[in-house]
Amino acid sequence: QNEEKWDFVLVSDIHEIGSEKEIKRKKFLDELSKKGFTIKKIEDIKLFYGVRAPPQIFWKYQCLLKNPSSRQQNPSAYQDVPVTTRIRVVHFILQNTVTSDLEKLHDLMKKKVFETAFPLHKKEEIREMLKKKWARWRVLFKEQPIEQIRCYFGEKVALYFAWLGWYTYLLIFAAVAGLATVAAGATVFSSSQVSKEICNANNTIMCPLCDQNCSFWLLSDTCTYAKVTHMIDNEATVVFAMFMAIWATVFLELWKRERANVATSWELYGWDEEEEELALQLINNSQHEPRLYQHSYLRSAIVLILALLMIMVLIGIAHALVIYRAMAVAVFMQSDTSLLSQHADIAAVMTGAVLHYLTIVIMTKVNWNVALFLCDLEKPRTFSQRENSFTVKIFLFQFFTHFSSLIYVAFFLGRVNGHPGHYVRIAGHWRLEECHPSGCITDLFIQMAVIMVLKQTISNIMEYLIPLISHQLRKKKKHPQRRRLMLGEEEEAEDPCKRQWLNNYELNEVNVFSLFNEYLEIVIQYSFTTIFVAAFPLAPLLALINNVIEIHMDAIKMMRLRRRMVPRKAKDIGIWLQVLEAIGTLAVIGNGLVIAITSDFIPVQVYKYMYSPCTRENHTNMDCSTGYINNSLSVFHIQDFEPHTKVLPVFKGERIKEYRDYRNADDYTYTVQFWHIFAARLAFLILFEHVALCVKLIAAWYIPDVPQRVKNKILTEKHTNLRDELRWVMPWKVPG
Repeated sequence: QNEEKWDFVLVSDIHEIGSEKEIKRKKFLDELSKKGFTIKKIEDIKLFYGVRAPPQIFWKYQCLLKNPSSRQQNPSAYQDVPVTTRIRVVHFILQNTVTSDLEKLHDLMKKKVFETAFPLHKKEEIREMLKKKWARWRVLFKEQPIEQIRCYFGEKVALYFAWLGWYTYLLIFAAVAGLATVAAGATVFSSSQVSKEICNANNTIMCPLCDQNCSFWLLSDTCTYAKVTHMIDNEATVVFAMFMAIWATVFLELWKRERANVATSWELYGWDEEEEELALQLINNSQHEPRLYQHSYLRSAIVLILALLMIMVLIGIAHALVIYRAMAVAVFMQSDTSLLSQHADIAAVMTGAVLHYLTIVIMTKVNWNVALFLCDLEKPRTFSQRENSFTVKIFLFQFFTHFSSLIYVAFFLGRVNGHPGHYVRIAGHWRLEECHPSGCITDLFIQMAVIMVLKQTISNIMEYLIPLISHQLRKKKKHPQRRRLMLGEEEEAEDPCKRQWLNNYELNEVNVFSLFNEYLEIVIQYSFTTIFVAAFPLAPLLALINNVIEIHMDAIKMMRLRRRMVPRKAKDIGIWLQVLEAIGTLAVIGNGLVIAITSDFIPVQVYKYMYSPCTRENHTNMDCSTGYINNSLSVFHIQDFEPHTKVLPVFKGERIKEYRDYRNADDYTYTVQFWHIFAARLAFLILFEHVALCVKLIAAWYIPDVPQRVKNKILTEKHTNLRDELRWVMPWKVPG
């Protein structure tokens, strides 16, 4: 039975005898044979080569890395090596075996000499357990078997699921806080003084929202939207934003503790990735010389310039979306459909959000290729360095792809568009879009809701359906061949390995970036959940629902639809931790800016304490925000409209009011109140960010990264090892 245990399977097309591809394939297999590999050939629709490494390779591995569990210094020690380690070592040797033509397996695959190479999903107890207790929809809310995942897929995959499970668990608290914030706003849905004033403003006539054939409108028309806006833009939002800043810090600090526990229990705390790679290189080739560290300032400068150019392109795409929205508002306003013309601003936001999602889908592929190209320019020394470099670049590109448009909506929309009679225009024609009449935060709320719902729903459906359909098609493609084999008159008994290898071959291919894609998807989601969460308190709830599904969907893909991943060793989630910490800092800045600039929180507070009736006389029974709406509108004279502006119907009056601005009626310059609000916004931003960052630092200091139990365990182990070493020191060898 042991003879039928194979570490890897190589797959090749059936080439003509004597052809160049057949010769190259034979040279590669001969190199493996020289290293002591056992090779088994099975011919079907393709050529399958099972390879098994000799025991000496794993004995060398244990000796070089001083595996404490292996005290035997003989070749039989390889039997103690876990299957995940066997696969990892064999994969490294396969990828680094060089033929006499100086070609590696990667080069041979490019030349179609080999089609693919993969480790096997085998019928073993641990796999059946994972399929039953993890890779099923029925166990949606049960704890993940992390230890078993590690034993089957290796530490790197196990750490991903441990981190994702921990993140999902802590999202429960963020989701509850977000729901509480919305609920707090819902309790005053109709009783808010600001909403009441908008709903009762039946005589407040507002400026047209476009230049041609748009009519004046009443402020009371936005009554419903004003109520909805107050649900997400109230005092509770400030508390929630502060809570999320602390939550992000606590999440990372608690994860560091959890990671320390996991790394210690898996005996990985002192494991060094560079040492393992050097050991594998020496096992593969005892004459190997290490590739030394190098740094080129010229190459780094070129990479930096190209990366900045790419970021500028992504910001340019965001500008294109701004232009689209400005044009869309003008077109929708003039539509014959009354529903569309009445809600042109909402329609522009919704269609702009959908268009933004489409650009995300397209630019993700472009970003991927550009990041890989820049990594090739850098020439990283090891695979780990290449992965870290690629992670930073692709995250930066994806961040600007996802958030450039949101940054514009949050901080620039409605603030750089000028005022009636002097609008800022695109190409001298289209007016820049204004905020929704009920508040700028509504636009950001809609934009985030559309992108998150679309991204999570469509991405999850495609992520599951594409591998499923692909697997079914690959299986269907093989059925005719199997039928012909069964109808053969003198068919030999089928090799027991043949069915297993074919079943694995029919599964979807995996690559080194398969797990990376999962990390990237969740980290981008984490950005949405934290950076602009003050404008969309339901983001943690959507993320929680998505992650519960995501965990088991990933499990089903890995166990049932994809070939087995090559297990990789790791003691943490790598550079993703630094990325998450950077997002946490951005979240403090982003939410501070949303409350200070996008929200109406600061203007309302300035009005309450400086301009409301409460400041002039004692009104114990009066809401101090009474009169805020009328105070926040500026007067505009109709005769000051630009010459080409045409409004319907013609308004017989001398002046109207423009919503959401603080300008003088005579020369349209900013009022003193505008500068008071500006100063208050700046003061709040500085105060909020400093307080939030201080709280983050205190939380990081208060929660140790490594639990004392783990520290004491490591200390005890070091002491025991030193004491054991001391016993071997002979008395006459001790100096003095």
